[in-house]
Amino acid sequence: MKVTVETTVAAPIETVWRAYTTPADIVQWNAASDDWHTTAAQVDLREGGAFSSRMEARDGSQGFDFAGTYTRIVPQRLIEYAFGDRTGQVEFDETADGVRVRVSFDPETTFPIEYQRAGWLAILDNFARHVAAR
Repeated sequence: MKVTVETTVAAPIETVWRAYTTPADIVQWNAASDDWHTTAAQVDLREGGAFSSRMEARDGSQGFDFAGTYTRIVPQRLIEYAFGDRTGQVEFDETADGVRVRVSFDPETTFPIEYQRAGWLAILDNFARHVAAR
């Protein structure tokens, strides 16, 4: 069962795509709460290319690498990826209100699904705020 979160960003598709796939932008929006941040990001945006975001608690107490491999890229439309034994997908759909960004992912088994959904949605909301502030 995939978990899905989405938001709509009032910006051109080119701006939304660039902010989602550029390391300098990723480190600015990729956090679920103010006490976490992304300290580094790498993107090789091609099928078979690797990605990585280093996420850390601001107090230095913990951190992890969110990393994987892109499995399918359709520019300004779709990103599919594998991370560990899980997969994810990001869809970019132009609408009358802006670009709808929908993220679907395989949940992990440690934390409740609602906790994971809330965290991924918080990150996506940060992304939307980041793009709107540009």
